[in-house]
Amino acid sequence: MPPKLVFRDQVLLCHATPDSDEVYWLETVLPDGTVRMSSLEAIEKAAEGIAQRLILCGHSHIARAVRLADGRMVVNPGSVGSPGYRDVHPFPHVVEAGTPDARYAILELVDGTWRATFRHVPYDHDAMAALARRNGQPELASALATGWIR
Repeated sequence: MPPKLVFRDQVLLCHATPDSDEVYWLETVLPDGTVRMSSLEAIEKAAEGIAQRLILCGHSHIARAVRLADGRMVVNPGSVGSPGYRDVHPFPHVVEAGTPDARYAILELVDGTWRATFRHVPYDHDAMAALARRNGQPELASALATGWIR
């Protein structure tokens, strides 16, 4: 997959940011491992030069939409199958959704403005947690069962 892709000239898609596959766009990781929402200034700086009115990103698995000052919207739809994980970039940290539900977004263009509706959907997460345990991944099993890393 390319690092970024434009869909029908209307939507920019990228995994993390347009310039990096490993840097969170809508979140910032502090040196102590705290994960917090990025500042609007930092989010807008990463969006400089992007013409599309809707920008989709992921990487953090945290469902969130940010409306930029010029009306563009950056959306992370969440995660369907990974509600928690541990990472070391840029500092060791943990991301937890707090629920095992699958999360996604429905996006609509209404009168020239993009809208995001977030969905949290229960599914048979116990079966997926059991599979993770069988594959020797206890932290993933915990996240899949509860939405928390334990």
